[in-house]
Amino acid sequence: MACYLTTGKHMSIYLSVFTVLALLAVTAPVALMFGFGGATAARSSVLPLRWFGKTYIALVRGVPDIAFFLFFVIALDQGIEYLRHKALCPDWSEPIRQGNDFVVCQAAKMPLGNAPQWVHETYGFSLAVLTFAIVFGAFAANVLFGAMRAVPRTQLETAEAYGMTRRQTFWRVLVPQMWVYALPGLSNLWMVLIKATPLLFLLGVEDIVYWARELGGTKTSRFTDYPHGDWRMWYFLALLVFYLIFTRVSEVVLGRLMNRLTRGQATAGGEAQRKAAV
Repeated sequence: MACYLTTGKHMSIYLSVFTVLALLAVTAPVALMFGFGGATAARSSVLPLRWFGKTYIALVRGVPDIAFFLFFVIALDQGIEYLRHKALCPDWSEPIRQGNDFVVCQAAKMPLGNAPQWVHETYGFSLAVLTFAIVFGAFAANVLFGAMRAVPRTQLETAEAYGMTRRQTFWRVLVPQMWVYALPGLSNLWMVLIKATPLLFLLGVEDIVYWARELGGTKTSRFTDYPHGDWRMWYFLALLVFYLIFTRVSEVVLGRLMNRLTRGQATAGGEAQRKAAV
């Protein structure tokens, strides 16, 4: 069993754990930036900007995640290749759309066919990060938009009465206080993001779900070193334990962060801390 679990192919499933962790580490802040931009745009006094923010939130949240992932990755990939095709192959005379096929010149391929394997993997991972960030950024925008509206208006008016500009009031009063109201929703969103990482499998990234299926199955090309029966149940059980441990650690960290943010605040959490101190 020790030899089986340390084969070269099994090292791939161990490395795929770092792929999932890297996706979360990169996607979470990028999605938060998308969300903050969408929430700021949704409450803007500029009408086109406000429409853009609210449309972004409503459009992405209204489409099933799987449908958006599959559509957006294909559309973005073909859009990049189309622009490269127009720029690099101006003498191309054949139509790009040939029935159900999307055909561009070899120089416009993204990535190039002769590119190293790591380039293909990095490109696929980047598309996955961008797709996750756009989808979960819309949910984060909705949470942050509600958190901004939850900050008492009287505090903003007091800041303006002291001579602060709208920009100063936004960055010095509204933004610091909105995190208290936003963190519960963002915590739930983080848990959903963790559970959504198996969607990497649908985007062509060899994540832990892909390797669990390949190494646990009996009719794949990945188990030939050590032929065995159908062990997928045990591989997916290991994934279950991994995700349960990860979510539990996340709950502990987020709970401590919530206690930190609510300390001294006029919220239910802050009031409970004051009573406990007495």
